[in-house]
Amino acid sequence: MTVTATSVGRPEQPAPPAAPSGARRMQRLVPAATAALSGVLLYVSFPPRTLWWLALPAFALFGWTLRDRSWKAGLGLGYLFGLGFLLPLLVWTGVEVGSGPWLALVVVEAIFVALVGAGIALVSRLPAWPVWAAAVWIAGEAARARAPFGGFPWGKVAFGQADGVFLPLAAVGGTPVLGFAVVLCGFGLYETVRVVVAHRRGDGGAPWRGAAVTALLSLVVPVLGALAARSLVSDKAENGTATVAVVQGNVPRAGLEFNAQRRAVLDYHARETIRLAEQVRAGKVPRPDLVLWPENSSDIDPFANPDAAAVIQGAADAIGVPLSVGAVVERGGKLYNEQILWDPDKGPVNTYDKRQVQPFGEYLPLRPLLGAINKDWTSMVRQDFSRGNKPGVFTMAGAKVGLVTCYEAAFDWAVRSTVTDGAQLLSVPSNNATFDRSEMTYQQLAMSRVRAVEHSRTVTVPVTSGVSAVILPDGTITQRTGMFVAASLVQKVPLRSSETPATRLGTLPELLLVLVAAGGLGRAAVSAVRRRADREIHAEQQRVTEAAR
Repeated sequence: MTVTATSVGRPEQPAPPAAPSGARRMQRLVPAATAALSGVLLYVSFPPRTLWWLALPAFALFGWTLRDRSWKAGLGLGYLFGLGFLLPLLVWTGVEVGSGPWLALVVVEAIFVALVGAGIALVSRLPAWPVWAAAVWIAGEAARARAPFGGFPWGKVAFGQADGVFLPLAAVGGTPVLGFAVVLCGFGLYETVRVVVAHRRGDGGAPWRGAAVTALLSLVVPVLGALAARSLVSDKAENGTATVAVVQGNVPRAGLEFNAQRRAVLDYHARETIRLAEQVRAGKVPRPDLVLWPENSSDIDPFANPDAAAVIQGAADAIGVPLSVGAVVERGGKLYNEQILWDPDKGPVNTYDKRQVQPFGEYLPLRPLLGAINKDWTSMVRQDFSRGNKPGVFTMAGAKVGLVTCYEAAFDWAVRSTVTDGAQLLSVPSNNATFDRSEMTYQQLAMSRVRAVEHSRTVTVPVTSGVSAVILPDGTITQRTGMFVAASLVQKVPLRSSETPATRLGTLPELLLVLVAAGGLGRAAVSAVRRRADREIHAEQQRVTEAAR
């Protein structure tokens, strides 16, 4: 008798009659469409929307499409999920440079999701499969954050949870633990529905009871862990307070063209700082202890251009406190994206060079090959930026301010190294004028909120054109600006020096989850080999029996 493949606890049934070819095509299309739509659902869970909980049904549906599938099917379904998620999430990358780079980025990044889909399909036959599957997802994120060209962690599941109940888990083990909890809960949601449906159909027995326990734990443990982790979240001052001013000077107009108006951008930030100084003298706002300007607030090198230095010095004199300025600096024939600590009495006294520079934005990998394909591509990045080699912590009015420049906020190591180097509060100076009014600024703001909780630090976000913000160590935004307006935010914030478990553990939680994923994949591979051997033995026994007849 011909039988279908079975899952744990499911009795073998006679194979159903073959469906008409049209119905079979529809049956194949349903998982594919579901995989793509569940990816879109995950995108909708990301900022600027506050629908963080949609990540759970997104992974529940993704789990339904992958469970008991072959790895080849998982590869294709994972790629569709990746396209559904990343195409809308990263559309901002093509705002000014066209759809080509955006689509190329998505096509490459979705390959990682495809490999994850294949891995989840393999481990989906194991007992407690939601745990293995969630670990496989985090292993995929770990790979995507490191390769190619230094990685692209944008779109980590954790970055969509700034408003969610799972956020405190960032303080436990960083973005890997936070993301693992969300994905586990999503797969646990599907497993719960599957167990309930099977129970109603009468497919009971001990294996199903084990599946029910797995489903329940996958749903409950992440939530309980998040509730317990709330004790790690605090905005209490440990080293006093500092009154910070975040300046958003705005740009003459959106888009890449603003680089041709570099002096105007510098003047705008100086003018807004002088306006702030006038408000302080009038008693309208508190006097700040330090002032933070965004990335690229001076694209004119103040070390090589005395007029630019004079403008910055004038702003520093007006406000009378240390100023952190984002500048493009050339030194030794190399370009650096640099933060400069500018003292009103001493001038420039310290610098920080951005360490994680953006491929295809700040440097161009494969330049000869790309130039041969299209010369316009190489002209957009005429000279590559060089990387800094040490964390940036400025001592400003007694407060230790850690610098994490724009793109670096997406990288776990870049933020953590600044905190372990002594930062008592963080500043994420950014320039998003290139991306107009896209969702990019909101996605990056959510990253900063996660980092605030992860390391229990106040995070300030000075941006050229919006949205600038002040974020407390519990992830709460207390002040924010609009987009493409000149504004300043002044607030007294807590200074903290204690380290969360996430800060102390570093990459260890991620490494452990990668090892869990590797163990699950290894176990699944061994099981697959055994199943194949059993089928071959069974087939050989059938042939012998038939020959004996």
